[in-house]
Amino acid sequence: MNLGTPTATGNTATIYLYENKIYKVFNDSLPAGESMKEAKKQQYAHSCGLPVPEIYDVTNIDGKQVIIMEHIKGKTIGFFLTDNKERAEYYMGMSVDIQMGIHEIKAHSIEPMSEKLHRQIEAAPVLSHQMKSILLKKLNSMTFEENLCHGDFHLYNLILSDNNVTIIDWVDSSAGDRRADVYRTYLLYSQVSKELANMYMRLYCEKSGLFKEEIFRWAPIIAAARLSERVSSEDPKRLLEIVHQI
Repeated sequence: MNLGTPTATGNTATIYLYENKIYKVFNDSLPAGESMKEAKKQQYAHSCGLPVPEIYDVTNIDGKQVIIMEHIKGKTIGFFLTDNKERAEYYMGMSVDIQMGIHEIKAHSIEPMSEKLHRQIEAAPVLSHQMKSILLKKLNSMTFEENLCHGDFHLYNLILSDNNVTIIDWVDSSAGDRRADVYRTYLLYSQVSKELANMYMRLYCEKSGLFKEEIFRWAPIIAAARLSERVSSEDPKRLLEIVHQI
């Protein structure tokens, strides 16, 4: 089946727009059932009343796992911020309000964050057995809430169209602690811009009443989990420096 030219390529999948639907075609390296696992998470977020693309089908095309979903017309908030940096705080504030709305939802029928982080730390290739043990002990000592967490929340996963924002890419979502989710977002921003990362952290703390110190307790755990993703654009040395702060 010829889906045409990809509109985007990520770490785990390639995105196509075909007949006004989005086709997310997963890489061959991913285990069987990965598409269904992701689709269920997105459907769960949709069932919570969040603005999330509707899933039409989970199938196989030419031997590859595929999710077929609603096409949301518009551009990412990240695009608008890059195009108009003078309004950076406005767009970042908008995103924080959306993330706080996600965190207000008590999550139940979705993967627990503690299990997800445990699995990722165990899978991190550059961590010694001793360091993994230290991190897992730290993880087990943390107090968990049961809030819905996106797991990969940033401006490029928010599509703005006609003053409405749609939240995409729910593969990393879980039920867990919002402070861990906030640090994950900060970590992603700090990879590209310390200024944006600090703006985000300041706005989230101001709006939520959380303190930066309680969020940063999650830093070594979230950085270690990030190592398991083996993202080509991420610097493992940077993450290891954060991990060793434990």
